[in-house]
This record gives sequence, C-alpha cells and structure tokens, in this order.
Amino acid sequence: MADHCLAAAPRLAVDAEQRRGIDLERSFGMHRDVSGRNRARHRAELPQQQPARLVRMPVARIGEHRRRRLACNRPPHDHIGYGMGDEKSIVCVDVDGGMAGWRLDRALAALVPTLSRERLKGLISNGDVAGPAGLSRDPAKKVAPGEAFTVTIPPARPSHSQAQDIPLVVVFEDDHLLIVDKPAGLVVHPAAGNLDGTLVNALLHHCAGKLSGIGGVARPGIVHRIDKDTSGLLVVAKTDPAHEGLSRQFAAHSVERVYTAIVAGVPAPSAGRIEGALARSSANRQKMAIVADGRGKHAVTHFRTVKPLLKAAQIECRLETGRTHQIRVHMASIGHPLLGDPFYGGAKGNQRAVLDELNFRRQALHAATLGFIHPITQAKLSFASALPVDIVDLIGRLSVDDSK
Repeated sequence: MADHCLAAAPRLAVDAEQRRGIDLERSFGMHRDVSGRNRARHRAELPQQQPARLVRMPVARIGEHRRRRLACNRPPHDHIGYGMGDEKSIVCVDVDGGMAGWRLDRALAALVPTLSRERLKGLISNGDVAGPAGLSRDPAKKVAPGEAFTVTIPPARPSHSQAQDIPLVVVFEDDHLLIVDKPAGLVVHPAAGNLDGTLVNALLHHCAGKLSGIGGVARPGIVHRIDKDTSGLLVVAKTDPAHEGLSRQFAAHSVERVYTAIVAGVPAPSAGRIEGALARSSANRQKMAIVADGRGKHAVTHFRTVKPLLKAAQIECRLETGRTHQIRVHMASIGHPLLGDPFYGGAKGNQRAVLDELNFRRQALHAATLGFIHPITQAKLSFASALPVDIVDLIGRLSVDDSK
C-alpha cells in the first residue's frame, strides 16, 4: 500500500500545555492571548474552518495485506463495488486444499475478501451462489477441494436517503474508509425531524459510484456517531470488510477517542473516572440518564482538567465506552455539566451572560482525537482536529477576569 502523510494544520490552542509544546506564535504569527481587546483581532485572523490533521502513522511500509490467490476464470475482482445503478457482478472461484471441511460462507469470505461473511450468508440464502450441484442455499454446507462456485452479486438497492451536495471537510480517504471533521449543527443520520441535510446525504454525494453494499443497500457505513451539536472527527466505512473491522474495534473499546469540553465549575479532584450505566430517561425520552447496573449500557468516562477558567474549566475526556450522550450525562452527574448543553447543562450568572454575548448555542464539546488500526492495511492511524473558533472564543472569554 502507499503511505499517506497529510500536512499538519496549525491547531487552535489556548496554552502551550494543551497543545503539547506546539509553538503557536510561530504557527499563527500572533500572540497567544485570545482574550480582551485582542479577541476580535484573533477572530478575524483565524480561518472559520480548520482542517484536522493526521498526527501519527508509521513512515515505513506496513506489510502488504496478504490475500489468497484466487483460481478464477475472470480478471481480479478487487474492483467489485456497489454503486447505485451498477450491473450485477459474477465471481467464479475454486476451493483450494486448505479449505477442506470449511463452511461455504467461510470459504467464500476468504476467496472473495471484498464481501463480508454476513453479506455472503445473505447471498447464499437468496440463491445467488451456485456450486457443482446447482444453487447452494445453505451457508453451513461443507466444501471440498476443487469445487467451483459462482457468486452473483446484484446491484445494491438505492438508499432511501438522497445524495446532496453538502460541503465536507474530509481529513483522510482511501478505498476503504474516510475521516470527516464534522461541524457543529450537522446531523449524522437522517431521522424524524432531520430527513435530509445530514452527513449521510453529504456522503452519498461525495462517494457517488464508490459506495459499499453494506447489507445490500448502497449507503456509506456510519460506524459511530457524534451528536448534532458536537463538532469533530468520525470515521466512515466504504466497504463491508472495513465496516466490520472498525465495528469490532469499537466493540472492543480499542478505538482512541478524546474530546475537549468546557464545563461549569472546576472539578475537584482535577482528574477521575466516572462509571455509570446509561439508558433512556423515563421522564424524557430525548434524554439519557444514569440507571442501576443491569438496566442500561455500561459506560465509563475518564476526565482531566486541562485549564481552570472563571467558574468553569476546560477538560479532556477519554471514552472507555461510547454511549449516547455519555460525556454530557457523566459530567452533569458529578456537578460539572457542559456549558451550553440544552438538556443537561446549566449556565448561571456570568456564564449565561458570556454565552449570550458570544451567541454560543450548543454544548461545548469537540471530538478532538480519533485513533484506530486500519481494518484492511493494519496501519496505526491517529487524527487530531483543531478546536473550532466558537469554543476558542468561549475559552478566551472565560479566561478574562471582569472584576479587574
């Protein structure tokens, strides 16, 4: 595989500790102070949308992804895709000696690695796989060396969502996945009240002709989500194997996810671990609540204070699990809700005045770091996203002591 290296973008930082020694003056050519009379100048100088950057990836080539050589009577089928409107594809494969006694779905998954095992089970059950004795409808059928099978792959059904030309900040993209830096206000997936204008609609346009057929439907693979009014990084799968590989990492809690948040009050102690199962609130189904163990989904958040502010703090949260509204509920549960959060937050006195002054109308939460193992190449990837301007302004304003 070719090595990918993205140019590092300057990060919107408030202090040197937060950005681990990055020389901000040299990067931006300006003073570090973002408060008081300098704040307007900073806002004018900073771009409204900062791209995220790839911050860590091995320079040396990783071992090539090894794939079993196929005994096919057609050209190599690495190209098989699921663009809407494609003609059906036919793949012919021969079972080799090392697969004696394997289940049919397992053998085909090894011979046609562009299709997931679950997708192949569906094709077998639907009568799209033929063997020496005709159609093979049993995924558990045992195969023998030398047997030839033909897999017919119908074109993916069109997604109900429509492709829309919505601008996206794509940080990284290859044939298997892409990383998007989502702005606040963009819904990830169509749902009641947000049937279009979502990230999925934008991805359908961006990936036109290069979509995976996850479940037989032409759609991008949303592996995880972040809330509408949370900004930052998320990964999208373009192929079945990438989707399954990423999903396994999320299920194993091995994906690195670090968020920056601005909370009310200064946590004491300055760092800690919050554990509390989450489920839908019985009082308000739009909200999540901490419930007794066994009733909800296990959830763990690790936090540390990055910078104390005026009756507030900038914190870093690392997710051990990833549940709906997890950081928002957990921080509120220890008395430090996110500023601007309409469900769980609370701004009082001066904080409310600051939010109104800045017209800050969302929870102060940003998905700043995302790291995982590439599900196909096995390269270790890590991405970082600069703080958006509205959160930088909020930090700067809460760093000003109005009493002086």
